[in-house]
Amino acid sequence: MQQKTVSLVLGSGGARGLAHIGVIRWLEENGYRIKSISGSSMGALVGGIHAIGKLDEFEQWVRAVTKSDMVKLLDLSLGTDGLFKGGKIIDTLKELVGDSRIEDLPIKFTAVASNISRAREVWFDQGPMFDAIRASISLPIIFTPYNHNGEDLVDGGILNPVPIAPTFSDHSDMTIAVNLTGRPIDDPESLFLPDTVEETSPLSSSVSEFFSKVRNSIPKSGINIKAYDVVHQSFETMQGTIARQKIAAYPPDHVLEVPKNLCMILEFDKAVPLIRYGYELAARELPAVFD
Repeated sequence: MQQKTVSLVLGSGGARGLAHIGVIRWLEENGYRIKSISGSSMGALVGGIHAIGKLDEFEQWVRAVTKSDMVKLLDLSLGTDGLFKGGKIIDTLKELVGDSRIEDLPIKFTAVASNISRAREVWFDQGPMFDAIRASISLPIIFTPYNHNGEDLVDGGILNPVPIAPTFSDHSDMTIAVNLTGRPIDDPESLFLPDTVEETSPLSSSVSEFFSKVRNSIPKSGINIKAYDVVHQSFETMQGTIARQKIAAYPPDHVLEVPKNLCMILEFDKAVPLIRYGYELAARELPAVFD
């Protein structure tokens, strides 16, 4: 029996993007071939690493990274255009999974970034993978912009949090979009209670400490924490609105909706249950689509 092919659209949404791993796992385990991936921000990171063929290594790392590893990823920027340069994160991931040119990969891949000075999307479908990922994850305030051909690029979710358009010419059997800004659910914390997590990861303590350092550094950088929270909430609201518009304008065959309040944008300490959530979401909704 010939495998059904899937064009996978992976949305932006910070730590919630770890749910993408679970969706990919379900598709692989159930015999579907991912023909192409289009991603913004965390969707570009997870999708790009899968396209390289190293999702196993990344998942193992994100579940079990040590406290000292996380501390090493702090590369404070001395400028005013972002708290962190992001270079150490990218270098760490390169060491973990290697780098490849996008055009040489067996899976078609597109990472989306935003050129806000020109108010347009920038699609990376060739060139070094981690240049594309670095551009796409340049979340304003957190990371400094990525300079590409003399122009600054920021997070792809600014203009297109669910980049469906790059899949238009794929001719796959099914296009599935994973939207990380879905309707909120009641009591999301119940999903992360200790007795609902099958395994313990050192990531919980290390990443929590890491991001407390991030937040503690904000006033030192001249940014008020309350102001940061307002910016963050505004960004999330904007992403949700744009995502709904994109999905309505270019409807995929199916949309998996991850609640926007499932976790905060920087809560990478919830990797284990977030991955499980993505897997269970796919298992719950996709079999009916493929029947």
